[in-house]
Amino acid sequence: MKVIICGAGQVGWQIARHLSGERNDVTVVDNNPDLVRRATDTLDVQGIAGFASYPDILDAAGARDADMVIAATHSDEVNMVTCQVAHSVFSVPKKIARLRSQSYLNAIYSDLYRREHMPIDVVISPEREVADAALRRLKHPAAFDTESFLGGKAQLMGIVLDEDCPVVNTPLKQLSDLFSTLRAIVVGVRRSGRLFAPEPNDQLFVDDEIYVFAHREDADRALEIFGKEVVKTQRAVIVGGGNVGLAVAKALEGQTDRVRMKVIEKSRPVAERAADALERTIVLHGDGLNMELLEEANVAKADAILAVTDDDKTNILACVRAKAAGAKLSICLINDQSLSSLMIPLDIDAIINPRTTTVSSILRHIRHGRVREVYSIGDAEAEVIEAQVLSTSPIAGQLLRDIDFPEGVLVGGVMKGGEMFRPAGNMRIDEGDVIAIFSLSADVPEVERLLQVSIDFF
Repeated sequence: MKVIICGAGQVGWQIARHLSGERNDVTVVDNNPDLVRRATDTLDVQGIAGFASYPDILDAAGARDADMVIAATHSDEVNMVTCQVAHSVFSVPKKIARLRSQSYLNAIYSDLYRREHMPIDVVISPEREVADAALRRLKHPAAFDTESFLGGKAQLMGIVLDEDCPVVNTPLKQLSDLFSTLRAIVVGVRRSGRLFAPEPNDQLFVDDEIYVFAHREDADRALEIFGKEVVKTQRAVIVGGGNVGLAVAKALEGQTDRVRMKVIEKSRPVAERAADALERTIVLHGDGLNMELLEEANVAKADAILAVTDDDKTNILACVRAKAAGAKLSICLINDQSLSSLMIPLDIDAIINPRTTTVSSILRHIRHGRVREVYSIGDAEAEVIEAQVLSTSPIAGQLLRDIDFPEGVLVGGVMKGGEMFRPAGNMRIDEGDVIAIFSLSADVPEVERLLQVSIDFF
């Protein structure tokens, strides 16, 4: 497939990395020659320096026979015009745009993106993706990473194992015997910076970061087994009242289980806008790093602090100060992936990376076949792919034990007839089943072959 990626920043580069690694014909366009050079030097892609919205630049990038354009520059307007030019001039079949401005995302203006108006097939909003990720973290605050699968019946949870974990140094096979009724499986382990799919005889150690795929009803029990206290968020402090913080606060206000919240925002106009939009939430104007303000927000009794300003350092320091003051859990928005290594030393419980959430959202919309969900893990180290099994799939009709999965692949769960099951060797995979698979990035092409799906346009 031929794909043009407009914007060679963090998101564009990661998407190019995914698609080029799966043997697609990828061309990267950016008006910054240095970013284009970085992409062409490190990835198997072609590069064009120039403004993506210019017809001659898109023409040079091969738009006349392109299957897809992904517009992920830093400008909403450039992304929108790029999709318009790709459609009107070059008839590119599928167009995806990343848009940040909330005005462009308002549902009452959704007709704007109809084919006869501004022909964008898929609109991706990083801020909405981040807000959704924050809400998932608050639902399972003991996990540093979470995502729902199988129609909400399954939960992927990232858990850091500490000395209080009762099952460290225990082989995974023995865990399955000890907790035979637990509908959960460890699908990934990151140890000393390396992520791998564990074998049944592998043991878990202190400081391991594990990824557990669990039935929704067994998620809390799984957390307890791995030494995590299940905490229900009743009081929360949100540092940052911009689009992300405001979206989270609104969503929490709308929940049946009421959460007492306080929002801290440094900008007076932004704080006033948040105060006008929220009904039961107290908005404090000031610096989220100010200890007196944190004390006024009663951070010492907070079940969780959520730092979602647009500055990584502010978010990190706000979490550190809040934890020192007594907050039980801290969730931090970090744009710079390299800073995620500070999570354990600084006692930050969970991080949210906008790049990862946006990349996952884009991948979800560009995979063809019966793929229903894609979630990118870490620095594009692995993916969890949810797909419906087709009659033509090589795995249809086979027992799980007989399927030749690569070493970096594990099945997390299988849904049959609307019910989610923990995978077992004697389970047969039938046409119509929905299967969730953890796969290291290098093994994704083989997973696609087994599922009979491929990167393609709809």
